[in-house]
Amino acid sequence: MSRVLVPLAQGCEELEAITITDLMVRAGIEVVTAGLDEGPVVAARGTTIVPQTTLTQIYDQEFDMVVLPGGLPGADHLRDDATLQDIMKRHAAGQKYLAAICAAPKALEKAGLLNNRTATSFPGVLDSLENDTIIVSTAAIEQDGNIITSRGPGTAMDFTLKLIELLEGTEKMQQVDRSLVR
Repeated sequence: MSRVLVPLAQGCEELEAITITDLMVRAGIEVVTAGLDEGPVVAARGTTIVPQTTLTQIYDQEFDMVVLPGGLPGADHLRDDATLQDIMKRHAAGQKYLAAICAAPKALEKAGLLNNRTATSFPGVLDSLENDTIIVSTAAIEQDGNIITSRGPGTAMDFTLKLIELLEGTEKMQQVDRSLVR
């Protein structure tokens, strides 16, 4: 069974955080939600989410993928969190998957993980960064090696289905997709 870390920051985009978590659980993936600090997370639109643990408590654990929900100011908090930056760099060094949606690719960029890569984000996020090595795409989903990025809340389901396909295969992804009746 694959194991995925979903870091949750104050001000995250709830639609993305819940979609990622929900669809992966439907696929039989073990999802660990971890707050940047203790206690509930109040998302961008006021929804309260209670993470299972904190990043410091799972710092040394292994995951097959780390998925960053976007939203503001959540993505800024992810970008600025030293523990998360260390976790992402360790995962990248191990050639494990890292994924980010909406404004969260800015956290990947700060870790140096988007240098000379193609990535997408919420419109304007990547363009606003002072990193001209990023090949900015307007595609709904981009995969460049072990890095997967996506645009925003409207792409969250397709983004998560792509992540499920990478971890568990096409058949499992199609099974989850069919169960959504879309």
